[in-house]
Amino acid sequence: MRIALGIEYDGRNFCGWQTQPSRCSAQDALERALTDIAGHDVATICAGRTDAGVHALGQVVHFDSDADRRESAWIRGTNALLPSGLAVTWMRPVPLEFNARYSAFERRYRYILLNDPVRPAVNYGRVGWYHAPLDLGSMREAASVLLGEHDFSAFRSSECQAKSPVRELRCLDVHASGDYVIFELAANGFLHHMVRNIVGSLIYVGNGRQDPEWLARVLSSRDRALAAPTVDAAGLYLEHVSYDAKWGLPQRNRSAWPYEKT
Repeated sequence: MRIALGIEYDGRNFCGWQTQPSRCSAQDALERALTDIAGHDVATICAGRTDAGVHALGQVVHFDSDADRRESAWIRGTNALLPSGLAVTWMRPVPLEFNARYSAFERRYRYILLNDPVRPAVNYGRVGWYHAPLDLGSMREAASVLLGEHDFSAFRSSECQAKSPVRELRCLDVHASGDYVIFELAANGFLHHMVRNIVGSLIYVGNGRQDPEWLARVLSSRDRALAAPTVDAAGLYLEHVSYDAKWGLPQRNRSAWPYEKT
């Protein structure tokens, strides 16, 4: 039987999603717990590998098991064995053709930026921070040139292992909520550090260091050296992964960040 799980985690507690020799990742913790519940070794496949410090509200994984367990065992039983900051939110049996990574047709990320002269304290590690005022209008104007299918080489990490730098960016919304600036991005897939590099470049426009037209020149250059530095991982959330309705997976996540658009 193939099983799909919804996962959420606080990225501060782990060295990223992907398993590491030190066994410090979210994947390592989840697989240890699932192995205890299943009674055999469990290997998971995720929808999107997140870096150290990046959070998830809507990560999706799948694994195979012949263990006969109730839904409550896969959710509540697994959660009883997981460290704080990591939880299974739902479980669904799925056909063997389902793949958490390759069956997904869209991924949605959110970046939360505190825009205030004083650094965050209570939300430290959960939000990014920029101290000077930002012009939302300029950032929105710049963001519009990135929509659609493009070669995003200028916004990919040198460590990116993707075979192609071409992605279709379907949403790039920038709005304010109180002292926070929210960046929402959706695409058929993202390159390594792509979201954080785009946000960093939009900050360069918002603070007046570059004009909105600069982002179009960076995109067409395909040169990572011309874009802004990568922003802190703390503000980044894997918010949702979308699948065809035929798989019967939940369409919404359990959790949502409280600073919403009004």
